[in-house]
Amino acid sequence: MNLRSHATRLGVLDIGSNTVHMLIVDAAPGARPEPEASVKSTVRLMQYLKEDGTIRKAGVEAVLEAVQKAMKLAEEYEITQLLVLATSALREAPNGGKILRRIEETIGQPVTVLSGVDEARLTFLAARRWYGWDAGRLLVLDIGGGSLEVAMGSDEDPTVALSVPAGAGRVTREFLPENGVADAQELEKARKQIRRILDPMVEAFPKSKHPMHAVGTSKTIRSLARLAGAVLRQPGRVDTSVMTRAQLEDWLPRLASISPDQRVALPGVTPERTYQIVGGGLVIDEIMRALDVEEIEICPWALREGAILRWLDQFGRTRLGF
Repeated sequence: MNLRSHATRLGVLDIGSNTVHMLIVDAAPGARPEPEASVKSTVRLMQYLKEDGTIRKAGVEAVLEAVQKAMKLAEEYEITQLLVLATSALREAPNGGKILRRIEETIGQPVTVLSGVDEARLTFLAARRWYGWDAGRLLVLDIGGGSLEVAMGSDEDPTVALSVPAGAGRVTREFLPENGVADAQELEKARKQIRRILDPMVEAFPKSKHPMHAVGTSKTIRSLARLAGAVLRQPGRVDTSVMTRAQLEDWLPRLASISPDQRVALPGVTPERTYQIVGGGLVIDEIMRALDVEEIEICPWALREGAILRWLDQFGRTRLGF
C-alpha cells in the first residue's frame, strides 16, 4: 500500500515566545512527515512584557501580523488540516486570553494552549521517534524563549516531564545586562539565578537513573552547537552532530564579551537570536551540569513534529480510513 496516497496536507502553527512559525507537511500514518513549506516571523515577545507580565500593544500587533503572514502560506498550499499551538508567553501573560481570542478570530478556529509539561511530552515523542527504541533511556532538553522543558524515559511517553520559566529570552531580560554584553562577574550572577530556578526541576529528577542518550532540540541549541564546533557522530548522515559541555563552556564567555551586532557574523548565530543566545547557553550549561550530562546530540525534530505525530496517532488513521 502506498501510504503517501493517504496523506493529509497539514499545517502546524506554533505561536512561541520568540517566533511564530508555520510548518506545512504531507502527513500519513506510518510515513515520515514530508515538509512542503514553512514561514517564520521573529516577534520576541519577551521584549514587549510589562512589569506584571502583560504583553504591550506593539507585541500583540506583532503576533497578529505574524499569524496573518502564516495563514497566507496555509492558503497558498491549500492545507486541509490546521493545528495551532501556543506556548509559554501567551500561557502566562495576564492578557493572554484576550490575545488568543483575537488570534482565533483571525484563523477561524480554536488555539491549543500547551502547558509546559505538554510541550515536554510532545518534544520527547518527536525525539523518541527520531532516534528509535535503541536509544534506550532518552533525556530531552528543549529551550524556548520563555521556558525550559526537560523529559526522560524509555518509552514514547516520558516518565519525567518538567518545565520551568528559564527560557533564553526570559533569562536574558531578567538576569543579563540590557546591551547583551556581560563580563565574568555578571555571568556568574546570572548563573546563580538560573540555578535557583532550575532547583525544583533538578530535585524532581530520579537520582538513580542516568540517561543512555541525551539530546537537545530547539533552534537555540542548534545555533550553540554549530557555534561551538559540534562534531558529527556518524559522518555522512544528516543531523547527527554532538555538542559537549566543555565546548559550550569554552564559547560562552567569548560570546558574552561581544555585542549582539557582532554575534550575527559568527557561524550558527541567526539575527533573531543574537540577544538571547548567551542566556540560552547559560541555561543549557547549567542543566547539563546539574544532571551530570557531558554531551548532547542535536535532534532535528521538536515540538511541531511531536504535534504532527500525536495528531497522526490520535486522528490520522480514522480520518484517512485506516
